[in-house]
Amino acid sequence: MQYPAVFSPDPSGGYVVTFPDIPEAITQGDTEAEAICMAEDALVTALDFYFEDHRQVPAPSRPKLGQRLVALPAELAERVRSLNAALGRQGLGAFQA
Repeated sequence: MQYPAVFSPDPSGGYVVTFPDIPEAITQGDTEAEAICMAEDALVTALDFYFEDHRQVPAPSRPKLGQRLVALPAELAERVRSLNAALGRQGLGAFQA
């Protein structure tokens, strides 16, 4: 599972990284390499909010021109799928009641 990220040059130096699908994930890095590393960490950390609040995690959108894909670790991707499936079943049950 990979999420598109926007790497924007910061006027004061480095890069600011945002994720259109996961607005809670915002970070920065002084170099491109550091920004990539920080992006992976920010994405993982932001998903904790979804798990804690038992909220469905948005699916990754198709990357747009200029966006980079940031991959989730396989175990976390599976956890996202499980959470979304469980929440989907709960919602389905509420409509059937």
